[in-house]
Amino acid sequence: MSRTAEKILSIFSVVLTTIGVMISFASLALVTYLKSDPLIQKEFEVEMLLIDPTLTPEHIDMFYGAFDIIGGVIWFIIISLIVSLILTIIGMVNIWKNKNPKLAGIMFIIAGLTAGILTLSSILLYIAAILCFTKKASLTHETQFVDDKYDGTMRPL
Repeated sequence: MSRTAEKILSIFSVVLTTIGVMISFASLALVTYLKSDPLIQKEFEVEMLLIDPTLTPEHIDMFYGAFDIIGGVIWFIIISLIVSLILTIIGMVNIWKNKNPKLAGIMFIIAGLTAGILTLSSILLYIAAILCFTKKASLTHETQFVDDKYDGTMRPL
């Protein structure tokens, strides 16, 4: 049985997940740079004091703490996308030669959940998983030997 649709959907998902990992690493690098550059920190403090002159250094430190939280969230996103990528590749290996489509469907569902509940990549994986579970092998019509002594005509009662 041809599993072309599942293969194509999983390949698109791998590409989208890889792009997501690269964007996440770039955003992590940007947040780290913004947090560590003293010139940007000084400009940030000046801007914050212009907006609200009643801010104390503790308030500004609280804003810098938000950068740490954002960095942690980005690391969580990166790890979950890499797990999703690995599970999708495992599913692709199981679907490629039609080895184990049920296991591939399970891997696609778990990968979709780790990639994000409703991202484009996870929706493609959910569709591929549904196809893995619902496609059945076509029935082959086996020729049966029938002793037909009447040559296909109607037989007498």
